[in-house]
Amino acid sequence: MAQLNYNHLRYFWVIAHEGGLARAAEKLNVAPSALSVQLQKLELQIGHQLFERVGKRLRLTEAGRVALDYADTVFKTGEELLNTLQGRVDLDRKVLRVGAIPTMSRNFQLEFLRPLVGRDDVELVVRSGALRELLQDLEALVIDVVLSNSPAPQDARSAFRSLLLDEEPVSVVGRAGPAPFRFPADLQGAPLLLPSLGSEVRSTFDRMIDLAGVRPVIMAEVDDMAMLRLLARERQAYALVPPIVVRDELKSGILRELHRVEGLAERFYAITQVRRFPNPLLDELLPDAALRG
Repeated sequence: MAQLNYNHLRYFWVIAHEGGLARAAEKLNVAPSALSVQLQKLELQIGHQLFERVGKRLRLTEAGRVALDYADTVFKTGEELLNTLQGRVDLDRKVLRVGAIPTMSRNFQLEFLRPLVGRDDVELVVRSGALRELLQDLEALVIDVVLSNSPAPQDARSAFRSLLLDEEPVSVVGRAGPAPFRFPADLQGAPLLLPSLGSEVRSTFDRMIDLAGVRPVIMAEVDDMAMLRLLARERQAYALVPPIVVRDELKSGILRELHRVEGLAERFYAITQVRRFPNPLLDELLPDAALRG
């Protein structure tokens, strides 16, 4: 059986981290042409192209991203050896990279990631951003899964897969008095905190109150569920939120669920990309193996 050439692997590792042949060649003190030859030999040995050229830049292929994860582990082992012999133990850890849109409930994100939270062998990288931006990162293999309140757009070329994880009811919450809350009548002229206009929940809710002829006073429109939760805590106003967003406030009595809006639901999706080498940590989070990659 052919043995992996670790010199070639190290050259690839430096190229990937330096972002190109020229900078890697300078760091390694070798000619760029020689470095290119060593990279080609590694690609020939493993049977996969590791980079693709985009303009003047090199971008990792899917196989390249997988190879880099393994190379990071391989060369970190040397550091771990020194750390161990010097009394500084550093455990090897696998990485899951997650993207989440701002409207995604933090409580739901925590529940989704709970099987991996607190594990010594797992590092979680979670970043927030617009759906379009996160899908670009997913396509570029920078992240492994996107959490969203809407599925990924589909077209003939799309390699995205959207898995509906859960569907939560949406309620009007607030600091109510003793009288029963009447929906939607009691929202007339009342201060109201709402999700932003771009959300499906907001669009459906707007149609509901328009048909009822009700005009609340909109105090804030927020696309970040964590901020909407904080405003609901601090302001004397009603708020339209999934109860999971304000779960702790409902439990403590700071807020009350006044009315569960029939026909209104917040949906939570996990979006992945069809990949030949999916991140194995997704096996512990997604119930449908067919949608992991």
